[in-house]
Amino acid sequence: MKCSLKFLWMASLLFCVLLLLHTGEARVNTEVQAGPLYRVVGSLLSISCNVTDLPPVGARNEFEFRMKKPENPNFEINIISTGDEDFSFARYTSRVRNAEITLTHVGENSVVFEVQRLQKDDEGEYECSVVNPYTEYDGAYSAKTIVKVIDNSLSVSSSVSASLSHTEGDALTLTCQASSNTIQHTHLSFAWFLRKNTEDSGHPIILMDRDFTLKPGQEFQERYQAGLIRLDKIGEATYRLKMSQLEQSDQGEIYCEAQEWIQDPDRSWYSIAQRVAGETNLTVMAQEVVPDMSSLVVRISVQQTTLQEGQQLSVTCSVDTQNLREKFFSVAWLREGVELAQIGPTGVLSAGPDYSAREQEGELRAARIGDRDYRLILQPVRTKDQGEYICRAWSQDRGQNGVFTQGAAQDSSPQLVSISATENGLSVQIQNGVTAFKEGDRLELTCEVDGVNDQLSVTWQHRSTSTLKSVFTSVISLSQEGVMEKSEGFINRKVKALRPAHDTFTLELADLTPSDSGDYQCTVSEWKTNSKTNSASGSTSVIVKPVDTFAKVILKSRTTIVKVGETVELICLIRQLSLPITLTWSLQRDDSTVNNILTVYSNGTISWSGEQHRYQLKIQKKTNDDSYYLIINGASLKEAGRYQCEASVFLENIHKKLRPSNQLAVRVNNPESKLSLTSTPALTRNINTDVKMKCSVSSPTSTSSRYAVTWLLQQHGENKTIVSTDRDALVTFGQQVELNQMQRISMSRTQGPGFELTIRQARSSDKGLYTCEVVEWLQDPRGEWFDLPPTSKSTQLTIIEPANDLHLNKTTQHLNVMEGTDVELKCSLISAAPGASFFYRVMWRYTRLNSSIVSAPLVELDHTGLLRYPPNPKVRHLQGRLRLSRPSQSSFHLGLQGVHEEDSGTYECQVEQYQLDQDGQWQQKASDNTGPITLTVNVAGNQLSIMNQEVVVNVSTSQNFTIPCNITAQSSNESEFKVTWFRQMETDNEQRPIFTVYRNATLHYWFGDSDQLKFGHPLPNEFSLTVSKPIPENSGRYFCEVEEWIPSLSYGWRRVALERSGYLTTSVYKEGVIEAVSDPGCKSTSWIAVLTGVVIIALVIMFLLVLKICWKKGTGGKKATQSLWAEQHALNAKPSVED
Repeated sequence: MKCSLKFLWMASLLFCVLLLLHTGEARVNTEVQAGPLYRVVGSLLSISCNVTDLPPVGARNEFEFRMKKPENPNFEINIISTGDEDFSFARYTSRVRNAEITLTHVGENSVVFEVQRLQKDDEGEYECSVVNPYTEYDGAYSAKTIVKVIDNSLSVSSSVSASLSHTEGDALTLTCQASSNTIQHTHLSFAWFLRKNTEDSGHPIILMDRDFTLKPGQEFQERYQAGLIRLDKIGEATYRLKMSQLEQSDQGEIYCEAQEWIQDPDRSWYSIAQRVAGETNLTVMAQEVVPDMSSLVVRISVQQTTLQEGQQLSVTCSVDTQNLREKFFSVAWLREGVELAQIGPTGVLSAGPDYSAREQEGELRAARIGDRDYRLILQPVRTKDQGEYICRAWSQDRGQNGVFTQGAAQDSSPQLVSISATENGLSVQIQNGVTAFKEGDRLELTCEVDGVNDQLSVTWQHRSTSTLKSVFTSVISLSQEGVMEKSEGFINRKVKALRPAHDTFTLELADLTPSDSGDYQCTVSEWKTNSKTNSASGSTSVIVKPVDTFAKVILKSRTTIVKVGETVELICLIRQLSLPITLTWSLQRDDSTVNNILTVYSNGTISWSGEQHRYQLKIQKKTNDDSYYLIINGASLKEAGRYQCEASVFLENIHKKLRPSNQLAVRVNNPESKLSLTSTPALTRNINTDVKMKCSVSSPTSTSSRYAVTWLLQQHGENKTIVSTDRDALVTFGQQVELNQMQRISMSRTQGPGFELTIRQARSSDKGLYTCEVVEWLQDPRGEWFDLPPTSKSTQLTIIEPANDLHLNKTTQHLNVMEGTDVELKCSLISAAPGASFFYRVMWRYTRLNSSIVSAPLVELDHTGLLRYPPNPKVRHLQGRLRLSRPSQSSFHLGLQGVHEEDSGTYECQVEQYQLDQDGQWQQKASDNTGPITLTVNVAGNQLSIMNQEVVVNVSTSQNFTIPCNITAQSSNESEFKVTWFRQMETDNEQRPIFTVYRNATLHYWFGDSDQLKFGHPLPNEFSLTVSKPIPENSGRYFCEVEEWIPSLSYGWRRVALERSGYLTTSVYKEGVIEAVSDPGCKSTSWIAVLTGVVIIALVIMFLLVLKICWKKGTGGKKATQSLWAEQHALNAKPSVED
């Protein structure tokens, strides 16, 4: 007992350990980056794929990549495989061979899929699959992600000159514009790079990453920390680089680079676009060497040395010395030895005595514009302002008490400035007063001149009003020779200075921006022999409204609630905007992901994203309003969502986005269901019968509908699912259906369509309320299926057990048949319980007459369909010839093939009725017997008949005579005969056999006269014996005796008849001797022949006499009377015999 318990305990422990190992078994898992992944056309696509929990095989696993395009989501396209070089479809074969598409192992269980240059057609759903050699391991062997390919809208530009030259220590300022028109949420990073002449790649100067964090390059960290390098973002798209003190190592090519970043669903950032601009060659000249620490180098520069009254004079002083940033200076401007203004060491401006009034009036301004640069502006100038100008600078040493001590002064070289007076006859007037423009418009200003005597030149200047103390800066000038020259700030602008008439000048500036607002001044100078003699100016104010203050984007639609398959028309209205725009349509579904539909560029190019064939674009342009129509042909549920259109204009080399339109929700509803069903409200069936319940579709919503059907059973107030099929006819049983019920329940689809539930061998537990619930599925224009609300019909099923009344036909039957024929014994039900739930067991019994065989079972067909022959040697010969059949539900027939005589007897049929109970067990319900069936098998009777005729013949010894033996009737077609010929002498009464032919064709000569006797059998029923060359001793009476033999099925061959023929009396005489025939038979025969001849002659004579009498009457003396026939001529008389 202890050993048994110990063994049981160990088995339980082993089972628990195995169960723990099984439950802890890991499942195979394949992972790729979550989508959607937004990537730009032409950029790199990289997707990593990794599989885990695969058992080690000592080699790397093989991977495959496939994709499905949005327009055909059910068709897979093979792209590349690590194990099969011929895996790719034709459209990808060349790109795979050229290594434009690669799949690289980075480990045994991981790969990286890369597309070097994405194409628009590469958008779709990508699937990574690991080739599965382990069919016994459960898990996911593939993973999918979605890739969206969008246009590259990143723009980077710069207006910086192609080459710049500066002195070491000078300040450098560069600007770049970078913007993107992508509607997805992206960030920009921006950087300035320096590529030296001997290097291929640039070094970062300073970087602003996507999180707006500034990071200096490794070579520029100290200067950045000292504040000598800055990167500022001005406005939405302008990035400005400031380098306060250039070094000779800064010489090279400076350029700006912008990158666009997007955040993938896994929260990681990915660079989708990158552009470079502003490539400028910078030359940094060495700084002049100062003799000693205290020496100064002062330089002067004048922007324009020849001026007219009213123009601006700009004088710049530059100071240079060692350790410049550690010292303080004072700078002064002098004209002809008279000080105009001075800037002290603290940056305070003080004007000279002669210019203090002009400084107060704003005509004189001075400021420090750099570490070493100071600028004086005098405007408007007068003729007395002309002369030699110099710059004077001296160092200022600051003591501990804060008091400055002035050092030695140093002057620059002199610079001559000429200012000519304007004659009183020259006047300038700008026609336009205050003018308002819209951003993007074209500015046209007209300047009319009066009192013109000599050649004229014009200078157009602009002064911004957005900042205080702003000054006029040159825009463009037109010389007296007609040479047009743009200023540095307008080199890349579309600006023109024209002279349409002798006294008219115009300024044309295209693509206005808000920064172009301000005052515009037209300065006209009169020249005589290359000398300016006079000048005059006129000004006007211009206001440029930003595009987002007047342009409006409105989205509207006449219908936003449609049904599947209908058309939706959305209208994006762009108001009060005459600029070329880029318009993007987007759709945001419930998953909050914004998807591009299409982008219409300003040059008319259309870039589609997604399924192009679902949409149609139409554009209507008017004077102030443009309408962009997005037409959705055959809307499906996937077209439902919030639509929005976004417009942008490309001004100042940057994308300026307008305020997006309002979001417009489009609802796509399923069509109303027209489905109606018909079914039988109630059914009553017998227990153990097959029940069929059917619900039919009488009115479908569409002829192409598919149906998902569920049969529910309600019992005791609870519903349970019996069986259901989806729209693809996949059958599933409910969770509460037991196995034995599944074996009895089936569902089929019939024409109509109809849905039939079959319950075989119904039980009382099957009763209840059956509900047929039908869900109609339709296909939208995309080819995807959607369902409509369900429709149902119910049938109340009642199961009853019918009363039993089994009765068989008990009538006594008598059958008399001939041996060898086929016999069918019938056993028929007179009444029984209806329904297919009842099954019958049939047994036939046999009793032979005057035998020990009593009620012996012959054959049995049980209620399950099993046929059995009970073993019994006494009836085995009979069982082999039995055939049991059931021609109808109420008939059980027993066939006997080729009955024997010994088959005679009494047959009886016994029928038992069975039915399955609720537990599936057979139960006998009733039993009954038929009346006795008596079968008598008769052997064939005596019907043998032989021609019986008495014949007398006289033959000579030279003649042969034949004794015939012809059978005229026989008892059976299978009869065989034994024939014997006998002879009786005239002098003897004894009948002796002379010849016998047996049944087996054996011949027997009784007296050895084989040469004289000849046997003949020309026909089956004709026999003959011929006596050749008879002798007188052969005279006598001859006859034949026939024995008839018939085969018996029970006892073999048996004789059934014996018959004799008539006599043949033969007289044989020798040749030449005639004997009188005294035979009375012969005499009678002769008399009969004579009498017959006399009668025939008398009849002929009587016929001739009657014919003659009739002819005479037709031609005699009586007068012919008129005939009743309407004949016009008499019939010809028949000629008489005499004629």
